[in-house]
Parts: sequence; structure tokens; C-alpha cells
Amino acid sequence: MNLLLTFDYELFFGKPTGSLEKCILEPTEKLVSIAQKHNVRYTFFIDIGYIIQLEKGAKKFTSLSEDYNNIVCQIKKLQNLGHDLQLHIHPHWDFAEFNGQQWNIDIDGHYKLADFDDETATEIIVRYKRALEDLLGEKVEGYRAGGWCLQPFSRFKKAFKENGIKKDSTVFYGATMESKHYYFDFKKAPNKGRYTFEDDICVEDNDGSFLELPIGGYQYNPLFFWRLYILGRLLPSRHKMIGDGKFISQPGKKYTSLKKKTWDHVSCEGYYAQKLNEITKKFASKGRTDLVIIGHPKSMTHYSLEKLDTFIAKNKKKHTFLTLKEA
Repeated sequence: MNLLLTFDYELFFGKPTGSLEKCILEPTEKLVSIAQKHNVRYTFFIDIGYIIQLEKGAKKFTSLSEDYNNIVCQIKKLQNLGHDLQLHIHPHWDFAEFNGQQWNIDIDGHYKLADFDDETATEIIVRYKRALEDLLGEKVEGYRAGGWCLQPFSRFKKAFKENGIKKDSTVFYGATMESKHYYFDFKKAPNKGRYTFEDDICVEDNDGSFLELPIGGYQYNPLFFWRLYILGRLLPSRHKMIGDGKFISQPGKKYTSLKKKTWDHVSCEGYYAQKLNEITKKFASKGRTDLVIIGHPKSMTHYSLEKLDTFIAKNKKKHTFLTLKEA
């Protein structure tokens, strides 16, 4: 089975967003050390809107100039080490403001591409993709939607085709969410490692123009989340996120997860990393071709870094670690 370790390279979007150092630079360096130890490569989905804003603000704020130089330096390092760098779009960055100390993020009405009319959404896709390619000096053809929000895909199909986006890794089987800012529904998506699609990311089309490599989906029981929350309080040094920001508020999510089974992604961050070997073994036994594992540098903990290290060590001879570009 192919294993793809993928990371959304971004800040938090709650208040505060957290710092570049703690949310991105430091945890990414720790991840890279593990990758080098085992000679594997990751896929990073770069939140290029943030970098665009850093570059703009660098002319006014010394701190943003330093942040811009530091993040570009790390991205170049990732590229030189052979990691795969692909496109990640959070369009609300176009509306973010820096007050000299922190970012003020306004996600109301512009968190996802579907919040915009077709012309504006297309302009964002074109501009963000070009910015990432200019930074890397090479073409990119992979994508993951910010917040997993890429529906209805038919609205963005033309922009994807015309701009050479051929691979997506947004879907995770079984999940659905609808709130003020989020919307995705993957309950009817194919429960498989890869498939092609055309107009709908949840409908397989053997003649489709796009390849979907969905994030693994898994049903977690309430006991898992009880352990997560208890350990976080008993052993904060091991289970506290390295990132120093806060998530967008999702009222009721924590309570629901403690009461009933929850479909969520297969992840290497936080306590989720504890399930990696079990889930991988289960998926492989069913003949799955690919398993995409998601993570965020900002959400890594010392515990999850240790678990990721041992997971790669245990599985690198049993399975093949690939990047999105290689898949």
C-alpha cells in the first residue's frame, strides 16, 4: 500500500492565529528531522495566501519582513530536500490585516472559494497558484482545499483545468459538516484509495480529468476522545500542541465527539497518531491502494512526533511512502 504523509502548512485562524515560529517553523523542522532519519518525503500544502500577505506587509513592518524571509528560507529548504510542495488556498487572507503585533483574521463571508462569485473565485485560484509557482520556480499540479471546502466542484472545474491542477487531496470519506463558515459532505464519496472524477469530487468517473487521493476517513468512538482530553490535562507537556494559536470556534463539536461515534480524518497529529498503525493495518488488509494521512505542523505534539517516528520505522519496509507528485 502507498502511504502519503501530508501536512497543511499554515497558521491557526482563530484568535490568536499564533506565531510563525511556533505554528510552522519549529514543528516543521522537527518533522523534517524524522523524514531525514528514515529517508522519506512529505507533501506540504502551502497556504500561499499567508505568504502573499507577509510579502505585502514586509514593506511596512520589520517583523513581517523577518517572517517572510524565514518562511521562504524554510520552504526552499523543504524543496531542496525533495519534499513535495503543493497548493493550499484559504482565501480569507485577502481580507486579513496586521496591526503591528498580530493578524486580525476576518473569515465571515470569505472563508471558502464557494463564498465568492465564479469570476472572483477563479481570479483567486489563478493568482494564488501563480504566486506559489513563482516562489518555487516550478509548476504545481496538486491541491487541497482550505477547510476541506471544495463543493460544488463544478464551479471550479474550469479554473482547475485551465490552470493545470490535476490532483486533489481534499475529500475524506464519511465526513460531513455544515456551519457558518464550513461546508463539505463526503458521505457519498468512494471509499477507496484513489479515483478519477470530473464534475463532482464525490462521484467517480473513469474518464475524469482529475485524480482524487482522498485523506483516509475513520470512525472514532467516544472513548478515544475521552482519552485525548484527559491525557491533555494530565500530561500537557507531551500532549499540548506546539503551535501557539487557536482554532476557529466550532460550538458543540467537542461535546458531540464525547457522546457518539465521529467520522474524522486519519491523522498523524496529536493523539490521533496513536491510531496510525491500527488503521494502516486495517486498510491494507482490505486491499486499499493508497492511504493519505493528514497533519498540520501547528497541531503536532511531542507525543505525536514520537508516534510518527515509530510509525515510519515500522512501516517503511511493509509499505511505500510516496508524495502527491509521485502518486
